[in-house]
Amino acid sequence: MDYLKYWTPVLVVALTAAGLIAGGDWVWTGIVTFPVLALLDSIFPRDYSVRKMSNRTLANLPIWLCCIGPVLLYPLFAWRISEEDLSAWQTFGGIMSVAWMGVIPLVPAAHELYHMRHPIARTVGRYGHLCIFDCTRDIGHVVGHHIDVATPDDGDTAARGKNLYSFTGNAVIESTQYAMKMEADALRKKGLSPWHYSHRAWRALLALVLFHVVIHLIGGWEANLCALAGQIVARFWVESFNYFQHYGVIRVKGAPIGRRHLWNHLGWFSRTCGFEITNHADHHLNSYQVYYKLVPHKEAIPMPSVFVCFLTALIPPVWHEMVIKPALKRWDAEFATAEERAIAREQNRAAGWPDWQSEPETEFGKAATVGV
Repeated sequence: MDYLKYWTPVLVVALTAAGLIAGGDWVWTGIVTFPVLALLDSIFPRDYSVRKMSNRTLANLPIWLCCIGPVLLYPLFAWRISEEDLSAWQTFGGIMSVAWMGVIPLVPAAHELYHMRHPIARTVGRYGHLCIFDCTRDIGHVVGHHIDVATPDDGDTAARGKNLYSFTGNAVIESTQYAMKMEADALRKKGLSPWHYSHRAWRALLALVLFHVVIHLIGGWEANLCALAGQIVARFWVESFNYFQHYGVIRVKGAPIGRRHLWNHLGWFSRTCGFEITNHADHHLNSYQVYYKLVPHKEAIPMPSVFVCFLTALIPPVWHEMVIKPALKRWDAEFATAEERAIAREQNRAAGWPDWQSEPETEFGKAATVGV
C-alpha cells in the first residue's frame, strides 16, 4: 500500500497532461489541483506513519516519472497552442498548470534524484530543473544549504521578521549567484578560468536553449513566451517553499545539525506529493537517505499543511501572528540551546517582535540539552 501512495503525484501529472490534450478550459486542470490538494492536506489527519518499503525499483519509479513528466508537459502545452487559438484566460491557465507541475511534484522528485549516488540519476535530476529555469540548483543546495542550514549563511533560511515577498526575490538572486560562485571557485582550484567551458552554467544555458528550440518548433514564439512565463513563475514559487521549511530556526554556525533545525509538514498529501520533502529532518542528517526511509519527527512542533503555510504567508501579518510566532515561541523555549536563544532574542528584537523569552511563564525545556 505504501508504494501506491507515491503514485498520487503521478496521477496529478497525468491529469494535467489530459487537460492539455483536451484543450479549452481543461488546460486549467493542473493548477486546479493546487486548491484541491491544499484542502485535502488540511482536512486529513497528520501522517506520522513510517513507510514499509524495501523494493528500491518500485519506490523510485514514480520519482522518475514525476521528474521527466513535468518537463514533457511543456512540449505538450506548445502543441496545444499550435492546435488551438486559446483565449487569454485559457493561456494563463495553461501557464499556471505547467508552472505548478514544475513545483510539485517535479522539484521534490528532482531533489531525490540529484541526492542519489548514480550519475544518470543526478543528471536527470539536474536537468529536470529546466522547468524552473535553474539547472544548477543542486550546487547551492548540496554544497551550501546542507552545510549552512539554519545559520545566517544559508540563503534558504529566512530570518525572523522577513516576509515571503522580500525573501523570495532575494532567494532567486542569491541562489543563482551562489551556484555561479561555487562553480567558478571549483574551476580556479583546478587552475582553470572561472568561466572555462566546463563551467556548468554553459551546459545549463545550452540545455535551456535546446529546450526552447524544441518548444519553438512545436508551437512557435507564442509557445516560447508561455513556456518562459511558466518557468519563471515556477522558479519564484519554488523559492517561496523554502521559506516555510526553515523560517526563523536558529543554529550556531559550526554546531551540529539536529532534527530540530527545520520545520516538518506532515500532512498526507504533503508527504506523498512532495516525496517526503516536507518530512526531511532525517534528510539533513544523512542526505543520501532515500525518501521512503525518512522517519517523521513526532517530537517536533506540529506545523500546518505546507499549502496552508503558503497561503497564509501571502498575507504576512496572518503568517506571523497565527502560524510562525506561536511555533517559534515554543521552539525557543523547548528546543533551542542557550546560545541559540541569545541569537533568537536578537532577531526578535530586530524584527520588532516581543521578547517572549523574558515572560514570567516561560519555562525552558530539557530538549535544549539533548540535541534533538
